Amino acid sequence: MVYDVIIVGGSYAGLSAGLQLARARRSVLVLDSGLRRNRFTDTSHGFLGQDGRAPGDIAAEARAQLMAYPTVQWLADTAVEAVQVDAGFAVRTRTGEQLSARRLILASGVIDELPDIEGLQPRWGQSVFHCPYCHGYELNHGAIGVLATAPLSIHHALMLPDWGPTTFFINGVFEPDAEQLAQLAARGVRLETRRVRRIDGARADVVLSDGEIVAVAGLFAMPRTRMASPLADQLGCVLEEGPMGPFIQTDATQQTSVPGVFACGDAALAAGSVALAVGDGARAGAGTHRSLIFG
Repeated sequence: MVYDVIIVGGSYAGLSAGLQLARARRSVLVLDSGLRRNRFTDTSHGFLGQDGRAPGDIAAEARAQLMAYPTVQWLADTAVEAVQVDAGFAVRTRTGEQLSARRLILASGVIDELPDIEGLQPRWGQSVFHCPYCHGYELNHGAIGVLATAPLSIHHALMLPDWGPTTFFINGVFEPDAEQLAQLAARGVRLETRRVRRIDGARADVVLSDGEIVAVAGLFAMPRTRMASPLADQLGCVLEEGPMGPFIQTDATQQTSVPGVFACGDAALAAGSVALAVGDGARAGAGTHRSLIFG
């Protein structure tokens, strides 16, 4: 069978894209490995109508709604290879399935890469966060730490005082210049120059190089990201370099530089959230449908 569209990734963006195509009665296959980026956190915030819900519950309900449409199929597998063919695209999965479609939507997301600091990774999504809009409010104006991972982390440090008193741990990553020091002072940010030894405690207490512990209600760190799937590279899609890592370049319809290949969600955004992924997916689904009609 040649599907109208194969969607690689069944999280928020992929589900949203699929819904537009299902309602246009197009044949759709969703390929999903089951690894949502926000699987480490208990609640999702900032998504209108779903604020405070468990992210897995949001995804499960969205999947149930999508699968109610008879032209949609779901395959729990991972796409490992995609190539252009005369009829469109051929996709091979990890289990050896050979699949074909006229169009592809890449909604496979990204992988977060955190600094190699003891105690950081186990607390990711629980008391160590990236997005202040997603998790800052729940800290209830408690003490906040910002761990520098790149010079751009100063923007994190300048934002976070709106959610609580902020300490910026530069950890030897860079040295703020005079203008940046003035900006931090104007925002009331405390600057900590000692190195971070580890993250400890029930929340995310920062243990410094001399053993002193700085207690915080939550710690924010900007991870480096990389593509969760090799398909964009295999197909020759142009990537852009964002503040956190590369993302897939798309036009206003979410089409990539490769005709017939669309992308949405975190893989196609410089920085994302559930709400942005859903909107991005809706554009990708509609854009893909129009391309099937008009070429």
